[in-house]
Amino acid sequence: MIATMIQRYIQSDLVELLLSNPAVALLGARQVGKTTLSLNVTANLTRPTLYLDLERPSDSAKLQDPEYFLSQHMDKLVVLDEIQRRPDILPTLRSLIDQRKRAGDKVCQYLLLGSSSRALLQSTSDSLAGRISYMDIGGFNILEVGDDNMNQLWVRGGFPDSYLASNDTHSFRWRESIIRTYLERELPILGYNISTTTMERFWGMLAHTQGELFNAAKIAVSLGVSPPTVARYLDILVDLFLVRIVRPWHQNHGKRLIKAPKVYIRDSGLVHCLLNIKTLDDVLMHPVAGGSWEGFVIENIASVIGDRAQMLFYRTSAGAEMDLVIEIGSKRIGIEIKRSLTPALTKGGHHSIADLNLDATYIVYPGVDQYSIKDNIQIIPVVNLLRELATLS
Repeated sequence: MIATMIQRYIQSDLVELLLSNPAVALLGARQVGKTTLSLNVTANLTRPTLYLDLERPSDSAKLQDPEYFLSQHMDKLVVLDEIQRRPDILPTLRSLIDQRKRAGDKVCQYLLLGSSSRALLQSTSDSLAGRISYMDIGGFNILEVGDDNMNQLWVRGGFPDSYLASNDTHSFRWRESIIRTYLERELPILGYNISTTTMERFWGMLAHTQGELFNAAKIAVSLGVSPPTVARYLDILVDLFLVRIVRPWHQNHGKRLIKAPKVYIRDSGLVHCLLNIKTLDDVLMHPVAGGSWEGFVIENIASVIGDRAQMLFYRTSAGAEMDLVIEIGSKRIGIEIKRSLTPALTKGGHHSIADLNLDATYIVYPGVDQYSIKDNIQIIPVVNLLRELATLS
């Protein structure tokens, strides 16, 4: 079931990359479905495939002499899972790719799976420059699970094992386990010498302030560390695909713009777990409901626009505000995110439309009807917005 759901939305994108690049890196958080997706895709290729899990000692040992071992499998697509565990082999991959290129072989030779973006990007930026293409994978989105299951996806989040758990209790326990895995295992393995208690407190603070402007100084006082240390903690969670930073719009020089970014924990299920929220009723009664819903919608939007556009927010000191501003192709789109079933555009929203000269404005909400309230301003269900954005280029 997991493979089928993921396959339905992004499998073709990965296949396209594999047919046109000598190396492909598939990046995303732990347990988000990278291995399932890659094995499902490679099983349907005509070429033989060799899969190595670099967290498994027996597989990692095969690469004691990576050039010797990999040169014995030049006819295969080699899948290297958890590549951030062995950045030392990347120069060898470059050499072997170039060797095959000189022989006229243009098909993909290496599929790299990683759960640490910046570490991998820094390692590959020199070693595989011009030879590798990247694809990010997040959890399930609404298009994959269906809008009838939207509330379950919001409460449990998009990690496959969490979403597909037999009940809310089992889902919650799985999320508790993945949080502990990151805090107690993943961070030390990646070389981060940070107190588990401190990072857990920091993560919890981000959950409490989901979608708010990031204030490093305030958090630093609460944690008893410096603002630069708080910024470093944030960078780590971004690197691990656990947090998304949305930057402020900066092109309107005639206005006094807010400069602080907004910060969102990317998976709504992790937000709720960090706050001990277990059911839909619990979410709806909690003060974080609005911020959680906003982050959930933003992550769904990010899953369909990919790297085709950058997501920014707009806010001025005078009160003009737009939750998201997206430029796709020649279009500049504004998006306001509302939890209410009777959404309306605020005065600040109308000012933002004028300031930004938007081509279209969508007020996205959890209802089912789509309708216009003014020229180029539409009330729109989440799933309809995702479908429209997926077709824009």
